Amino acid sequence: MFIVDLNRENFEYDVQALVRAFYPEEQVQVLTPATRENTRRRLSGQARLRIEIKDDVAEFVMDGEHSLYDPVKEKEALALPEGKEDGERDAVLEEIWSRGFKDGFKRYLYALLHHATGKVLPWGNLTGIRPTKIAYGMLEQSRSDRFILDYYRQNHYVSTEKAELALDIAKRERRLLAGIHYRDGYSLYLGIPFCPTTCMYCSFTSFPIAGYRNLVEKYIDCLIREMELTAELMKGKILDSVYIGGGTPTTLEPGQLDRLLSALQERFDFSSVQEFTVEAGRADSITEEKLKELYDHGVSRISVNPQTMKQETLDMIGRKASVEQVERAFALAREMGFDNINMDLILGLPGESAQDVQYTVDRVVRMRPDSLTVHSLAIKRASRLNQWIQENGVSMLRNTDETMEIAAQGAGRLGLVPYYLYRQKNMSGNFENVGYAREGKLGLYNILIMEEVQTIVALGAGSISKKVSYQAAQDGGESVLIERCENVKEVAQYIERIGEMIERKRVLFRD
Repeated sequence: MFIVDLNRENFEYDVQALVRAFYPEEQVQVLTPATRENTRRRLSGQARLRIEIKDDVAEFVMDGEHSLYDPVKEKEALALPEGKEDGERDAVLEEIWSRGFKDGFKRYLYALLHHATGKVLPWGNLTGIRPTKIAYGMLEQSRSDRFILDYYRQNHYVSTEKAELALDIAKRERRLLAGIHYRDGYSLYLGIPFCPTTCMYCSFTSFPIAGYRNLVEKYIDCLIREMELTAELMKGKILDSVYIGGGTPTTLEPGQLDRLLSALQERFDFSSVQEFTVEAGRADSITEEKLKELYDHGVSRISVNPQTMKQETLDMIGRKASVEQVERAFALAREMGFDNINMDLILGLPGESAQDVQYTVDRVVRMRPDSLTVHSLAIKRASRLNQWIQENGVSMLRNTDETMEIAAQGAGRLGLVPYYLYRQKNMSGNFENVGYAREGKLGLYNILIMEEVQTIVALGAGSISKKVSYQAAQDGGESVLIERCENVKEVAQYIERIGEMIERKRVLFRD
């Protein structure tokens, strides 16, 4: 275990995230004054890294070696020599200094861990923020490309390649979102928390359908009750996008899908909906009858998600569909008339090599999906994968620059462009999730959920609604307020407490 002894609150998340990124094979624990005293007494003597923050300096002791972060000295070291002028660089440095002590602390900690390990992280010291959010905000301020790229590199040590990717995606997001109704619109999410089986890596709200079939009709009843309230609360607002996810929505029977979709379209005005997505997801849940229900109800975008096309890996991670079933399901969706089909892949699955990723990408390219979402495996504490790692070692999860490039090249062969990006804690290789799509097929809801610029009302077990409000700021600009409410995760609890879930929404969205 890698123990960090830290004397200041509110820094522990960043410290743990960075240490874990440099030492992925170790369990990382950060001790703070809020930690129980007996734990500190027992473990503090084992600390490999001690950090003491006092006033505006931070002292580090790493494996017995002392060093000091002093913002004043850092500023002097980075300043241009007297007589030299570079207005753009000066502006970038001024922006960096305005960010305060914590950003400088993270710069120093990153450099310290880089020196200790020799490793370079593609996303540098970025923690707790979506990478594209920085570029998006700076584009809104009319900052130049050079300014934005230099800021990524100098403040966060992001590689040039990743900084350019974030900037490219932010520009594409802004173009797509230009037609969205931020203030007088909203999007709708419905969660179907059932799956054929639970995958090894999954920590989402999902339950094996075999054990929950007797609750499905009651669950749909409760979704419809939430729909009725939402339609009342959102009356007069414009519905821009609808997304039905999970879980696996196509675990529902054809009649249940018809009932759900009919209820939805009876209660909401779909004339303004720009995108209607349903995650078909698992090939072992897809039938012609179910696809027909989706198509007849006007679903415009679906996902058929293999994650990998290596059969041995599918068997290991608990996805029971065969590679051939995936291909048949995709072909069937095309035959039904779907012209916007996404496929998800996960890089870094147990035991998979670069050759395995290349094999998967080659087979996917032959199917020619309209969009491709490439995930770096994220190790979730609540997943079975976490236990598997304890038994087999994290070295069995290999995601590299090479595998990310294989996926990017596959997207390029399909004529797809990157359009959204996000990162999660404990991602394999410290990489990212990237959505690629054909122009005209970009996933609107995916961007909205990432950028948090529009209200999203979420229905179903485990879903989280976000209310986005725009308010006048003192400087004459605008400030954005985001408020949330969530539904309980367990299906039986959601059904039993549906009145409470409805009341939470009523309180959040009251005028």
